[in-house]
Amino acid sequence: MKILIKGGRVVDPANNLDKVCDVLIENGKISKVALNIKTDAKEIIDASSKIVVPGLVDMHVHLREPGREDKETVKSGTLAALAGGVTSLLAMPNTQPPIDSKEHLDVLGDIINKTARANVFIAASITKGRLGEELVDIASLKKQGIVAITDDGDSVDSDILMSSAFSKAGESNVLVICHCEDKLLSMNGAVNLGFTSTRMGLRGISKESEYKRIERDITLAKDAGACLHIAHVSCKESIELIADAKKKGIAITAETAPHYFALDEAAVIDYDTNMKMNPPLRTTQDRESIKQALKDGIIDVIASDHAPHTENEKDIEFERAEFGVTGLETELSASITELVNTNLLNWPELVKKMSFNPAQILGIDKGTLTPGRAADIIVVSGDRERIVKKEEFVSKSKNSPFLNRKLKGVVEYTICGGKIAYKYKKE
Repeated sequence: MKILIKGGRVVDPANNLDKVCDVLIENGKISKVALNIKTDAKEIIDASSKIVVPGLVDMHVHLREPGREDKETVKSGTLAALAGGVTSLLAMPNTQPPIDSKEHLDVLGDIINKTARANVFIAASITKGRLGEELVDIASLKKQGIVAITDDGDSVDSDILMSSAFSKAGESNVLVICHCEDKLLSMNGAVNLGFTSTRMGLRGISKESEYKRIERDITLAKDAGACLHIAHVSCKESIELIADAKKKGIAITAETAPHYFALDEAAVIDYDTNMKMNPPLRTTQDRESIKQALKDGIIDVIASDHAPHTENEKDIEFERAEFGVTGLETELSASITELVNTNLLNWPELVKKMSFNPAQILGIDKGTLTPGRAADIIVVSGDRERIVKKEEFVSKSKNSPFLNRKLKGVVEYTICGGKIAYKYKKE
């Protein structure tokens, strides 16, 4: 089947491309990117006044299956991804049971093969059961197809064990993704430590709990010669450590999520549990530091940290509610609204953060419109506005921090593997 995407602004940082032209898709692959392509394609997408970019690559997604299918499944999560313009994603291993062995990896792999609607790559846990006590067989899991390891949701407390993890990951050329939290410092908190936590009468989560653990993991990764990726960066001090490590030539990359540059701790004052995530929303200064770090290239990636929860887990007292928010369906529009619409980033810079860079960091063949590659492409109306409505979510869970907010940018078409996998329903 041939599909012609005609007359859009085509943005592909991998090929330094940013111009109005056409994209031809044939047999599931990108056939040609050029001006005025002549073809007998039966499916023609008019992309005039729209942006055409590689499908997004989200390297931080909780699909919950196996184990918590009431929150999300591989099928529902990948359908939500397509609605948000995400054609490839990295599934986190904090499932039930965790992805810590060949047997558990096979179970998830089988589910993906049968039900996934987008490209799903898998991260295994660092330790068995994510208990922080015994390493998984990293080399074996690498041979089985994992692209990263992480105990996301937890940090490995033992310096000796984490050092060994970095060494073995380096030997197997496996990326280590670190959730950086020292729980002796975060102390079962619920919101950012400071004025807000005091005003709300809630236990606070200090910034030290994040950046002190980042400092440790940088040192251990450097000594082991391993590649380190820092997940969901939330504060100024963490950015300073990452910037310093990059200047020293340490193999480190970092991500943040849209809620950390779109919102700050003021959003939790009304005890809205859809604003409760870990790490928590920080200060206005931290929010501005994250924006600047995105502009300066200190933070390489924007990822959703999509963490779906049931209403029963969120619609309760703030301190008892689960941490985490959904993000697959809003990450692009929130980023357009906060970064492109404010001229902090241009379109090529945004696409690098959300498609090309994560693909490069994960070592997967995605994030580009190079002819011959799989046709994973999205068509976006950059100026179109929408109100985020609970009833319109494709995800099984609705715990979004952007509910009822007006965001700019609508995914009109998502093409995955050369097929139209999502089409926006016109109002």
